[in-house]
Amino acid sequence: MLIKNHLDKDFQTPAYILEEDKLRKNCELLAKVSEQSGAKVLLALKGFAFSGAMDIVGEYLSGCTCSGLWEAKFAKEYMNKEIHTFSPAFKDDEIDEIIDLSHHIVFNSFNQFKKFKDKASHKFLGLRCNPELSVAPKELYNPCGRFSRLGIRAIDFENEDLSALSGLHFHALCEESAHSLELVLNAFEAKFSKFIKNMKWVNFGGGHHITKEGYDTQKLIDLCKKFSDKYGVQVYLEPGEAVGWQCGTLVASVIDIVENEKKIAILDTSSEAHMPDTIIMPYTSEVLNARILSSRDGEKYSELKENEFAYLLGGNTCLAGDIMGEYAFTQELKIGQKIVFLDQIHYSIVKNTTFNGVRLPNLMFLDKNENLSMVREFGYENYSKRN
Repeated sequence: MLIKNHLDKDFQTPAYILEEDKLRKNCELLAKVSEQSGAKVLLALKGFAFSGAMDIVGEYLSGCTCSGLWEAKFAKEYMNKEIHTFSPAFKDDEIDEIIDLSHHIVFNSFNQFKKFKDKASHKFLGLRCNPELSVAPKELYNPCGRFSRLGIRAIDFENEDLSALSGLHFHALCEESAHSLELVLNAFEAKFSKFIKNMKWVNFGGGHHITKEGYDTQKLIDLCKKFSDKYGVQVYLEPGEAVGWQCGTLVASVIDIVENEKKIAILDTSSEAHMPDTIIMPYTSEVLNARILSSRDGEKYSELKENEFAYLLGGNTCLAGDIMGEYAFTQELKIGQKIVFLDQIHYSIVKNTTFNGVRLPNLMFLDKNENLSMVREFGYENYSKRN
């Protein structure tokens, strides 16, 4: 891991550090999937939005998929390729700018489609479908569950005028495999096939864990090609996490060590504010040069070995549960020492808060020549202007 060569350098923490070589490796794989399948691959900004690396992503992918006006503006400013925008509901005071920025606009209801289709008639217009099947790991991430507000059921397509429509979109995955996509795709076809045949494009959504080790990329390629050939449509994929997967870290520093039955290292970062998915999913982040002993809620992973030192790692907020977990180190921790949380670029930066007035982590970039540089530095004004 290249970042370990830079921990003795004097830089302010907390900081997210993106490694160029690892990002390019992910993007190269995604570009290969696109080339061999014919599908266009878009970056889902909701999962990965790192301004200092958007030009690199743009070398490989076809554009961005956005969840509203601000993401569309970000996509225009930092990549300026295809922009696809979907929102559960577009606001009247934003729709004109969204139309101007976007190439594809996907509506979540027939109400919105009918309301805006005329003024957006010069764009590629789509509808989000609810295939009523999802293999999302948690109900929190299930867009196809009962009473879902996301997507339109096939039964609600009946007797509607689709003449202004050029495409369909579905999204029912979260960190899932090509096999999971196949299950959802079969359900989508079973319910929407008579509408698909009149379309020019179909977006398979995100949640494809394409760059994770063991993912069956050939199956994904085959699914995309088969579908595209069958219906004569352009297929789109919109991974977010897969772009930023394991290509960046969150570096923090130990600012104090206290003891209450166990040794507790207090860091200048926060699981609540800087690593929210470790609480929401939940999961326990791996730490460089350490082993996980137990999760933040005490679930045991392994036992402490001889000549190891155990520490609870905790955040510098007043939230009692702002704990990352308990870890085993081969040497005792020291105040001022840097701690590196692995794989913290996706779904972290985009969810950051200044809860409790904690500093937002700076954004840094480690290029392929191992030059470490600052991309964006955050200060008090980022807190004061939002409160």
